[in-house]
Amino acid sequence: MLKAIAAGLKVILCAGETKEERNTRQAHHVVEEQLRESLKGFPQDKLDRLILAYEPVWAINTGINATPEQAQDMHAFVRQKVADVIGAAKAQELSILYGGSVIPDNAAQLMAPLDVDGVLVGGASLKPELFLPIFRAALPV
Repeated sequence: MLKAIAAGLKVILCAGETKEERNTRQAHHVVEEQLRESLKGFPQDKLDRLILAYEPVWAINTGINATPEQAQDMHAFVRQKVADVIGAAKAQELSILYGGSVIPDNAAQLMAPLDVDGVLVGGASLKPELFLPIFRAALPV
């Protein structure tokens, strides 16, 4: 991440749990550990170059996505864990995206929760007929 930022790029740090980890109620612990390890030593003056994404492994390319409630729960958790390190005001400035089987039929619902700042679109971004409705769902009403 640091080399990408040094090269002038923004980076997206993805964190997420497997289905087994979610089913055994380890999701928060797993994501917290991923964030802790990934952000260790990250320079606070470069936070404007960082985007976080909650990307549950069990949702990637499966056609199954988190519910808006699950997304809000994890995004609020991520924001709080980041706030514990950098402060609440800075944590509110960070974008936290949801990624994992985002399609036109679920994009608006997944972006509706308070702590979900947008979506990280995978395969649907390669098909204009799928991506355009997702893009439109992100526009202000």
